[in-house]
Amino acid sequence: MSDTAPAADPAMPSAPSRRGSRLPWPLAFTLALPLTLGCGTSDLAADAATGRASASAPIAPGDKGQNGLPNLGALASVRQDGKGGKKDEKKEPAPELDGGVAWLNSAGPLTLKKDLKGKIVILDFWTLCCINCIHIMPDLAKLEKKYPNELVVIGVHSPKFENEKETASIRKAILRYQIEHPVVNDADHKLWNKFQVDAWPTFVVIDPEGNLVGYTSGEGNYELLDVVVGKLVDEHKKKKTLDEKPIRFDLAKFRETGDTPLFFPGKVVADEPGRRLFIADSTHHRIVVTDLTGNKLHVIGTGAPGKTDGAFDKAQFDDPQGMAVRGDTLFVADRKNHLVREIDLKAKTVATIAGNGTQDHEAESRRLTQPVPAKEIGLNSPWDLWLGGDKLYIAMAGHHQIWALDLKEKNLIPYAGNGRETIGDGPLRRAMFAQPSGLTSDGKFLYVADSEISAIRKVPLDPEGKVETLVGRGLFVFGDVDGAGQAADGPLAAKTEARLQHALGVAHADGKLFIADTYNSKIKTYDLKSGEVKTFLGGRPLGWFGPDLFNEPAGISYAGGKLYVADTNAHRVRVVDVATKTVTTLHLKGVEPPAAPKK
Repeated sequence: MSDTAPAADPAMPSAPSRRGSRLPWPLAFTLALPLTLGCGTSDLAADAATGRASASAPIAPGDKGQNGLPNLGALASVRQDGKGGKKDEKKEPAPELDGGVAWLNSAGPLTLKKDLKGKIVILDFWTLCCINCIHIMPDLAKLEKKYPNELVVIGVHSPKFENEKETASIRKAILRYQIEHPVVNDADHKLWNKFQVDAWPTFVVIDPEGNLVGYTSGEGNYELLDVVVGKLVDEHKKKKTLDEKPIRFDLAKFRETGDTPLFFPGKVVADEPGRRLFIADSTHHRIVVTDLTGNKLHVIGTGAPGKTDGAFDKAQFDDPQGMAVRGDTLFVADRKNHLVREIDLKAKTVATIAGNGTQDHEAESRRLTQPVPAKEIGLNSPWDLWLGGDKLYIAMAGHHQIWALDLKEKNLIPYAGNGRETIGDGPLRRAMFAQPSGLTSDGKFLYVADSEISAIRKVPLDPEGKVETLVGRGLFVFGDVDGAGQAADGPLAAKTEARLQHALGVAHADGKLFIADTYNSKIKTYDLKSGEVKTFLGGRPLGWFGPDLFNEPAGISYAGGKLYVADTNAHRVRVVDVATKTVTTLHLKGVEPPAAPKK
């Protein structure tokens, strides 16, 4: 995701704009840590990650940082006198937290002057589609655990997509990503503008007296925030301005606990020859295997997040997503663990075959030209898989690339994309993607659901071929429009151009691509001959007060004339008869939710 707003497009909703100046805050945190290219990084970090510039040393105290903000630079400058900064430093009160349209994980709106007085506050400006925002959630949870009574994190959800303005969608994301702090729906970007934010994610730190301390953006900021919060704790304990009484918030998980057979299933794979269905039961952190009518065959994983290999009842996953199957071997993109796992369905064992268990932030990894041992390198949010021969193709959402895992040689290499998060066609390693999240193939090409640009991309399996865009125009071009995948440019264009909204899944069958158009809660088709996009199913067939057919479907697979759809936010799998368009819910038999963890 870009932090720079694009030129206006008639089919494009308004987007947050880059600000020309910031509030006169006492401190802008300068990072000596690696920044990750993506929706939340500065222009300099983007340049560094793509090789157009090198990261500079921290700005010296007193120098001007980006947007002309006084930047005190290195961490040693955070509190120079050990008592709260320079003695002549003028403190700036933080703006109040009003302007949101709803509060979640809280019984009501919170104020700095009353509810949060005496607490250190971190505002996390995020949007639920953003891979960088997703990546920093464990860091925030770690801080909350370390400072349970001193720190309060407030998520400020400032949306990119139209669907993300909906409080119901944010609530589902809170449950899906297991967020346990209050979140305000900043649907109109009032807080975004009030705090003069220009990137996702951005963190704003406020001291126990309600004063602005500083800000930073992007991934990789845990150590920095930990140091700053620790210093504030020490300072305000001495001043007796720190309130260490615990606050209990009214969390969404208290009312929607996940005691359903599936909980936010992310992907699904229908195996027609084996008459099996593989379901990534993502927020239950496990894989469910049934026959095509829903009878349980296996439940793989304990249901608790982790990365343990071994027997089915001991193994652990963390937000598993895409899968690929060959005979009695299942491959799984273990998204939050940044691993690829191999499941032996006969021996009933799970093994790690790619990734070293850490998230890779290195720009150099995106530029690799020679394969590396698959278990010696970190991955970056592998989101979907497709198997062709002995090549396992990986939609590496966090790197904005497609990678290839050679199952015989046990090595990995980037296959398509240069790592820049945008749209760009051309030779495989010069093309550009933006959070690729779904894969399918017709045997000659990979078709990619490229979610952040609401696009469908065509990637040749011939290494001499070129990447093409079938649907989509850019990071801030999205909507819900049927029409030509790509219409002729210019005023004489005779066809309406199609628009998707953050599509996460795609399946190939009978000369068509079936698209899980996630944020439009629809299934659409792309005809590979005509290049036309049409709505296949979606909406409310029974009228305005009737139920939605789908609720943010993220995975889709085809077998035997039927589509199997991971209807993510509805915690179910839907089965679609392609010929009749009849939609039913798969009734799972013998599948129970995981046992509650022991306290």
